[in-house]
Amino acid sequence: MRRLNRPPFAARDALNLCIASIRDEQLTSRLALICEQVAAAEAAYIQHGDQQELFQIPQTLGIGDVSADEMKRVYKDTFAKSARTRNIYDKIKKLPANDTCPICGQRTVGSLDHYLAQSLHSALVVAPINLVPACNDCNKAKLDAQPGTAAEQTLHPYFDNVDDERWLYAAVELTNPASLRFYADPPADWHPVKRERVLNHFRKFGLGALYASHSGVELTNIRYGLQRIAERGTKEDIRAELLKRAESAKAAHINSWQTAMYHALAESDWFCTGGFN
Repeated sequence: MRRLNRPPFAARDALNLCIASIRDEQLTSRLALICEQVAAAEAAYIQHGDQQELFQIPQTLGIGDVSADEMKRVYKDTFAKSARTRNIYDKIKKLPANDTCPICGQRTVGSLDHYLAQSLHSALVVAPINLVPACNDCNKAKLDAQPGTAAEQTLHPYFDNVDDERWLYAAVELTNPASLRFYADPPADWHPVKRERVLNHFRKFGLGALYASHSGVELTNIRYGLQRIAERGTKEDIRAELLKRAESAKAAHINSWQTAMYHALAESDWFCTGGFN
């Protein structure tokens, strides 16, 4: 998971811009009456998010006299499309460096994901703090499930930092061609809930299979270079090259699949003595 700066936009402002873009006067009148509730919901969200307790926010199927379906249409037909609000949508979508999905750390951002589902939290439908840039696969994987405990919460790019230590690792599989198995192993001294959330996030979004697939492509790309090193050097020269790549990847992202991959390859005598062929 890649940490992101929080969006510099307020829910009240987003809602008011939506109201200014909607022609249905009856709907805009009802939306105007819920501005304070939306602002209060945003404040509560930030407070709970800072405490890693977003699961405690009660569900709201509709807000005031505005139904849940109407709020979903406000998001889909106005917030995501109106000239007044599309600027906010696009700026949130561009928060990740290189358009990389912060949830999986690999695929390209394709949309905004409601961290707390819009079908279950009407007051947060247009709250920027609840909108996370995501690739389409990660967006679909989370569905509309509501976490029931702190441990069931997936990681939130605006509130969680899990890159203070390594937790993503890989193991070399003695296959032909060589392959890698990725797994999460958070530090033992982390709080049990933080450990479980990392493990849950890793499972929920299928990161093991995703990283194994991309590492297979990377293994193919480096094979020729390693063969050239082997022609004139030793397994320790190959190990040194892999460690150099591991340190470079770690400097960029300590828990990237590349960091895990190159450390695992460097630690494997089988791989360094010809397993890459």
